[in-house]
Amino acid sequence: MTKTAMYSNERVFWHSTGAQVLFLPVGDWVQPPNGATGADTPDSKRRILNLAQVSGLADKMVMRPSSPAARDDLLRVHTVDYIDRFKAASDADGGDLGQLSPFSKGGFEIAQISAGLAMSLVDDVLSGVVDNGYALCRPCGHHCLPDMSMGFCLLSNIGIAIEAARARHDIKRIAVVDWDVHHGNGTQAIFYDRSDVLTISIHQDRCFPPGYSGDDEYGAGDGLGYNINIPLAAGSGHETYLHAIDTIVLPALEHYQPELIIVASGLDANNVDPLARMLLHSESFRVMTERMKDAAARLCGGRLAIVQEGGYSEAYSPFCGHAILEALSGERTAVVDPVLDLFRAMEQGSRVTDFQKLLVDEMAERLIWPFRP
Repeated sequence: MTKTAMYSNERVFWHSTGAQVLFLPVGDWVQPPNGATGADTPDSKRRILNLAQVSGLADKMVMRPSSPAARDDLLRVHTVDYIDRFKAASDADGGDLGQLSPFSKGGFEIAQISAGLAMSLVDDVLSGVVDNGYALCRPCGHHCLPDMSMGFCLLSNIGIAIEAARARHDIKRIAVVDWDVHHGNGTQAIFYDRSDVLTISIHQDRCFPPGYSGDDEYGAGDGLGYNINIPLAAGSGHETYLHAIDTIVLPALEHYQPELIIVASGLDANNVDPLARMLLHSESFRVMTERMKDAAARLCGGRLAIVQEGGYSEAYSPFCGHAILEALSGERTAVVDPVLDLFRAMEQGSRVTDFQKLLVDEMAERLIWPFRP
């Protein structure tokens, strides 16, 4: 049986982004909200864990411990100046060291815990302690640059986990598949000129960073061809995402032959996320996870690590996360997605979907794959 682990820590749900309406800071012409504030609320992630517990799924997985990422771990990816400024602001009253990435006092230590969850997951998978696993990280990390935070991301959780793994294990090829609805620009920037990490991002075209597409950015130097962007049109749904995975992602993984696959799992491509305009549902995330699990079984002994990124619907993100956990573990519970039939009915018609698939096919033709045999 598959041994699936989950990594979480109550402290990551205590991370605060301050008083916001979605991502707009309260003040001037922005009226204060009622109830929970901001898009990145604790419950948009905590409810994933809660649903796994009440469904009994958590009892069928291994709940693994972790330790916060140490300063030396952070400095493998981030600059000394950024880490020092982050720590100083955190010790004071918090702040924002980049673009749309506010944090409160103590945010530095919580971000270290979040990065530590990803580190422990990757280390355990590579050590054979578990077959695969899910790190419920918060704050997320895929937008964070070496010297600047961005888009709710304060540390590069996956980047830190990869560099820690390279320091502890003899691993030469890692693939990162990012299906967060926003572009994984931070992960891309960290590994852009390297061939030892293949980065693939499926995202909503021009959503975040604002105006960014990326379909013509393939990497540089030794990394030329090892960065793949798949910007999808707003309104893309289940069939378009699966076509992108089958047409671009899986062939790229087959050619690259990674020793580990990491998924940057944002849940914000779902139908009702407040920060995007895609049409995925819980079964989309289940099937995408199954695709990644099958690829890992063929290519790298099943070594698959899924790291939480975005996802801002408190009501619906838990069903998407639960579907991923069920697919990872091979377990099914009594949980029923109450709006699945509705969301399936809202998917684009065949004419629109066929056009979206055509755009994916055109992107596939332009790719540079230096690792083709």
